[in-house]
Amino acid sequence: MTAEPMAAGSTGSAAGTKYQEITDENGRVFRVGETDRDILGHSRKFMVYLPWVAMMAISVSEYAYGSAEDTLSSAHGWTQSNTFWILSIWVFFQAGIAFPAGWLREKGIVTAKQAMMTGAFMCMLGFIALSHLSNVWLAILGFGVVGGLGSGLVYSTCINMVGKWFPERKGGRTGFVNGGFAYGSLPFIFIFNYAFDTSNYHRVLDMIGAYVLVVVLVCAFFFRDPPKNWWPHDVDPLAKSGSAKSARSLAKNPPAVRQYTPMEAVRTGVLPLMWFSLVLTAGVSIFGISFQVDFAKEVGFGPLVAASSMGVMAVINGVGRAVVGWMSDIWGRKLSLVLVIVVLGLAQFGVIWAGDIKSEWLFLVFAFLSGFGGGAFYPMFAALTPDYFGENYNATNYGLVYSGKLISGLFGGGLGSMVVAAWGYNGAYALAGSISMVAAAVALLLRQPGRDSENSAKRAVTA
Repeated sequence: MTAEPMAAGSTGSAAGTKYQEITDENGRVFRVGETDRDILGHSRKFMVYLPWVAMMAISVSEYAYGSAEDTLSSAHGWTQSNTFWILSIWVFFQAGIAFPAGWLREKGIVTAKQAMMTGAFMCMLGFIALSHLSNVWLAILGFGVVGGLGSGLVYSTCINMVGKWFPERKGGRTGFVNGGFAYGSLPFIFIFNYAFDTSNYHRVLDMIGAYVLVVVLVCAFFFRDPPKNWWPHDVDPLAKSGSAKSARSLAKNPPAVRQYTPMEAVRTGVLPLMWFSLVLTAGVSIFGISFQVDFAKEVGFGPLVAASSMGVMAVINGVGRAVVGWMSDIWGRKLSLVLVIVVLGLAQFGVIWAGDIKSEWLFLVFAFLSGFGGGAFYPMFAALTPDYFGENYNATNYGLVYSGKLISGLFGGGLGSMVVAAWGYNGAYALAGSISMVAAAVALLLRQPGRDSENSAKRAVTA
């Protein structure tokens, strides 16, 4: 998009504040003139911090689950396969709710606040089920289905909230919020490894459920979406002026050529490619989360190393999301995405090497790299979606992309356990590394829809 004078469109007012709708050369509308304080009564930074806190609260469901599996198996009489499938079902429904929740929000049927509050209660019910239901099918229904749906409502609402309020520099903010979904689990990883047994598991899980409920409810109270097409008043979307950071980010990650509806996004062919790449990458990431502690114990590393490796993975998984999000504002979203997927793949082969030579410090190093790559790709897909298809339908478009995790949860957790049983940990980790490399190759094919045709048309005019 070239820098051109701002074309005036319709004007209006909201809450006593005038705004103007301007249209660029592609017909995309930007609503400018209103500040974040005009709409919210306070800085839009709250729409980063509140989602971040809520994401930290729900992270215990996925990233600490692997550390609780042994106690849950002993307490309820479950097999290892039972516990893996409970997590796989949780992942399936956590990802599956993203698209319908986005559709309901964008149709005005459910507000962001209502989605968060509903999710909070469902998350609590999930932990109560995990605590008190020994029948594996009821546990799957309670934690896997109800808890997964609740976590998915909170997750998708938080991620989309950031993209809507920071359309000009969404990479760093999205990465920061997304990071909370990983390192927020750190205290619970150590609780599950050192202070969680068959004598206290009821009390611990019930208290965690109450904690998630309270934290998410408090955050939900302040959630609010910006108006459609809203753009920060101090950043010209046509000239890419404003702060140096915003201008640099827009140069590397230009706004979508127009606002694509979900079906239009699918027809570009780009969204299906994003979906497929996420399926592969998330599968590898979920595999690492599910099996790293067990692999460490299988190799002969002590419980401290096993717990620390998962702790390192969770922290770096989260911090890496923020770092790569910031990096993507400077280097570009696609390049950053390909980089982290390659790192994730190489780390899987590194884990095999560390296990073969029985090196605890090397195992922690590759746990570090696996955590980095296994989390940082999520905010890249979350930021690429509005970059490619616009912000107005971001909740549904990203819901479609993120739905790839439905498939990932099945082959990363449940089917992953079958591969481990058949090929051993080395064979399973080698397969995971290879799948990650395929995902990186798919990501290289991503292009912003309409951008190439737009540039080609301009070159034809000037020729």
